[in-house]
Amino acid sequence: MTRIKRGCIARRRRTKIRLFASSFRGAHSILTRTITQQRIRALVSGHRDRDRKKRDFRHLWITRINAVIRRMGVSHSYSRLIHNLYKKQLLLNRKILAQIAILNRNCLYMISNEIIK
Repeated sequence: MTRIKRGCIARRRRTKIRLFASSFRGAHSILTRTITQQRIRALVSGHRDRDRKKRDFRHLWITRINAVIRRMGVSHSYSRLIHNLYKKQLLLNRKILAQIAILNRNCLYMISNEIIK
């Protein structure tokens, strides 16, 4: 059997991994084993935080809607507003409601009054 030299293939694989970790600090961008560990960690964190970002934005929208509703003096809370929206079959999601609450509070006030009737 002849000897198989795979230096070219291994080097290509390592340089591809190094390119991913080129912006990392210290040994995390130099040492191959550390690079692979940090690469796995970075990918896991990115995957986890993409889901977390969706959660955080939903929380922000709910907080904004609730703050505007309570400040308007309407006797309803956020949960009652959403419940009445679903009862009246008005399909406005929380993102749109939060934008309306920030940009045009009177419009949100009119929507809540229409729902109450």
